[in-house]
Amino acid sequence: MALSKSVSAPDAARFAALRRFAETPYGRIAYVEKGRGATALFLHGLPLNGFHWRGSLELLRLHRRCIAPDFMGLGYTQAPEKQDLSPQAQADMLVAFLDALAISCVDLVANDSGGTIAQLLATQHPERVRTMLLTNCDVHENCPPAQMRNSINAAKAGTYDQKMQRHLDDRAYARSDKGIVGSTYMDPMKVTDETLEYYFSPLVASPLRKSQLNRYLVALDPNPLLAVEAALRRLSTPTRMLWGTADPLFPASWAIWLDKTLPGSRGIRLVEGGKLFWPEEMPEVVAEEARALWGV
Repeated sequence: MALSKSVSAPDAARFAALRRFAETPYGRIAYVEKGRGATALFLHGLPLNGFHWRGSLELLRLHRRCIAPDFMGLGYTQAPEKQDLSPQAQADMLVAFLDALAISCVDLVANDSGGTIAQLLATQHPERVRTMLLTNCDVHENCPPAQMRNSINAAKAGTYDQKMQRHLDDRAYARSDKGIVGSTYMDPMKVTDETLEYYFSPLVASPLRKSQLNRYLVALDPNPLLAVEAALRRLSTPTRMLWGTADPLFPASWAIWLDKTLPGSRGIRLVEGGKLFWPEEMPEVVAEEARALWGV
């Protein structure tokens, strides 16, 4: 189901025009927000940025102050050269980011590596998280997935940024089953050149940004989620899993693990045929589940 014309998601140029920056000890954190009231925080994955959530923000802006930040090392956030880019540092950054915006508590919506950071934030600062809506993401021992090993090794060698450059130079490759777009979207041909540029261009914009992209991947290892398993088993935060069934990185068995582990679980909804970045293609499903979880 596509967004109706009356609630169409903004294109990259219009989304970029909404970009703001929050000054934090971790750098200038880029973000886009829509709506007002209680805050919902949308966390993207690798190698995307807040643009991933544009449709969800548009559909949910009447119910929440919807904020989509860019993580350090990704998107348009400006982090210091030597800034730690690990999932733990990203979670710490979010606390500082929320403090900078005077936000005490949020509803989390997360995807991919953003789900790792969401789980760290929720277990370490449960008072700041009202609810969690987790889409395909890292869980427990599957963090990072084994399929990411070659990418992490390339990042350790300082060459992963070259893959991003290839996605910009060869759009057919990007949309093929060997490219990131082709392997993570249900309909890669609908991912526009403008979208590719918005996602990948900042990652290779300078030697610093290339280095930070590589360091972001390197910092995914070792697994930070094993240390919070006990806290997850105590976490009463209402949490709903919304899981695509065609994602080889994060199979639905991990949604089942979360459902059995989290005392606050509100169950699982499977999205048939959904690949990793299906939330960008089906924001109406995200919005429907978010409204139900939030009770609005």
